[in-house]
Amino acid sequence: MKRTSYVLSAVIIASLILAACAPAATQAPAGPETVKIYSSLPLTGSSAGQTTTIVNAINLALEQQTQGGLVCNGAIKIEYESLDDATAAAGKWDAAKEQENANKAVADPNTVVYIGTFNSGAARVSIPILNQAGIVMISPANTADDLTAGADTAKYYPNGTRNYTRVVARDEFQGAFAAKWAAKLGAKNVYILDDTEIYGKGVADQFEKNTAANGLTVVGRDGIDGKAADYKALATKIAGTNPDLIYYGGITQNNAGQLLKDIRAAGITAMFMGPDGILESAFIEAAGADIAEGVYGTVAGSPRAKLPEAGQKFYTDYKAKFNSEPEAYAIYGFESASVAIKAISTVCKKDKAAILQAVFTTKDFNGALGTWSFDANGDTNLYAMLGNVVKSGKWEEAPADILP
Repeated sequence: MKRTSYVLSAVIIASLILAACAPAATQAPAGPETVKIYSSLPLTGSSAGQTTTIVNAINLALEQQTQGGLVCNGAIKIEYESLDDATAAAGKWDAAKEQENANKAVADPNTVVYIGTFNSGAARVSIPILNQAGIVMISPANTADDLTAGADTAKYYPNGTRNYTRVVARDEFQGAFAAKWAAKLGAKNVYILDDTEIYGKGVADQFEKNTAANGLTVVGRDGIDGKAADYKALATKIAGTNPDLIYYGGITQNNAGQLLKDIRAAGITAMFMGPDGILESAFIEAAGADIAEGVYGTVAGSPRAKLPEAGQKFYTDYKAKFNSEPEAYAIYGFESASVAIKAISTVCKKDKAAILQAVFTTKDFNGALGTWSFDANGDTNLYAMLGNVVKSGKWEEAPADILP
């Protein structure tokens, strides 16, 4: 037994010596750290024509500004997931669906940026949820003033630190521009309608606020039911006031097409103007091309011809890749994604707080929209507005000589 023990001991010692002399095992290199960008937009219903181009633009920015999603010399991998905040039942954005989307983003430990929302009412739902999680939001389309300015704004930011930004000018500027434009078009008496939602009523309020200063007289103001079968009684009421222009604050999805049909059926020939909420092909389709002809629409931005080289390139690249023209807010989706990519590439780690700070401190950003900065409230300092008109069944930029 003793001899066997000596032999076994010798074998063990030899094995230990060989192990000590063997080269150390090479550890596999760590892969890139993953961060996540979510977008939340209404992709079901008639908004899809507009919002699909925003999603396309986000993907285009990621394709052009990363190496297959990699940034920071391959140390960070950006993943992107598009969420739908609309339902088939509603035919537009839905509060419960937006809440679900925001909670999904919060539950994902890789989430660092939330691009959204499209509708200002949806932003009211998701801002507080994402704020408590410290996740930065970048909206390509929200324009309601109260999201960033006003006495009640603090309720959206329960943790006391702002997390919401937007690359589009708010309603204060759009409403003022619309009133000036109405006056330039020769209107004297105006009838104001809104769809009673946060965005629609807000922009209509701003239009009304600027009427007197532009020599306009308000002859009526009503909110509409976006689910009504028709607006014949309202059209009769409007006809009795003989307005020169009817201003509608709201979105296509709240029956704007039917509203215009009934107004024209009542024999009212007054000019019709709306904000960016109707600046989509879906509005023309809903009203009918003949009825929508000559309708005026406003949107934040500069004429395409005056955009910087990056903006011109966006339109060229988008059309080449998707074989279609981007709708009005696609370029804002591209800009939102560009800001997010820049912030992530600056921080170079999965740090929500640092990325939020990097977004908020965006200054002199040279993007597709021009050179701009966020202010302390998260608003862009680009306030340029653009006028559009329906011509031959399509939205076109209005001629410079009819703009204010």
